[in-house]
Amino acid sequence: MMQSFAPTGTLRVGINLGNPVLAGSIDQSEPQPKGVTIDIAKEIGRRSDLPVELISFKSAGAIVEALKANQLDLIFVAIDPVRGADISYTPAYIQIEGAYMVKATSPIKSHDEVDVAGNEIVVGKASAYDLYLTREIQKATLLRSTNSQSVVDDFMSGKGNVAAGVKQQLEADAKRYNNLRMLPGRFMVIHQAIGVPKSRAEFEKITLYLSGIVEELKTSGFIANSMKKHGIEGAKVAE
Repeated sequence: MMQSFAPTGTLRVGINLGNPVLAGSIDQSEPQPKGVTIDIAKEIGRRSDLPVELISFKSAGAIVEALKANQLDLIFVAIDPVRGADISYTPAYIQIEGAYMVKATSPIKSHDEVDVAGNEIVVGKASAYDLYLTREIQKATLLRSTNSQSVVDDFMSGKGNVAAGVKQQLEADAKRYNNLRMLPGRFMVIHQAIGVPKSRAEFEKITLYLSGIVEELKTSGFIANSMKKHGIEGAKVAE
């Protein structure tokens, strides 16, 4: 099983920098990403007696493609039935919220007013929110940004009249601009889990092994403590 889990002898872990709940961005002052997923990845490596290589991506879509191309052994990604065709998931470790943001002058006041003909929703391409809204939105139009970090910038440059994404990402980006407001509540709850490729011969055993670790990290307080350490608010340990 371990040979199938990490065939190169190193656990190659995909880190999504497009979601601030999961990992912090890399810059010159912080050359290595930090966050809940990094803490979990290192703990899995420790328990498995494997060196860990963190490979950063700007979007969940890019991470999924890298996993399918056998360039990664483990990823942290939202549970989604479309991705489930290629990815085997553990139980969720964190629940986060998807939210809408509009300009202060927008007549839109609630979620019920978003899915209306003529509205254009800006969302990160291939993100969990894109996949969900693609299934759910009936009348409005989806406009896809390159990644989640580009959504608010594209929105403020004149693209669309509603922005969608991780609540924390939208709130952080909104601080760079004026006259923006969040719609109250959430349009979806995202269950974040560990994913491994179904192309691996022992993927079911690997998933069971990782599922046991996830449950231990939840019940022991490891994930809650990691979230507190990294200042994560608006999310909670998955039930």
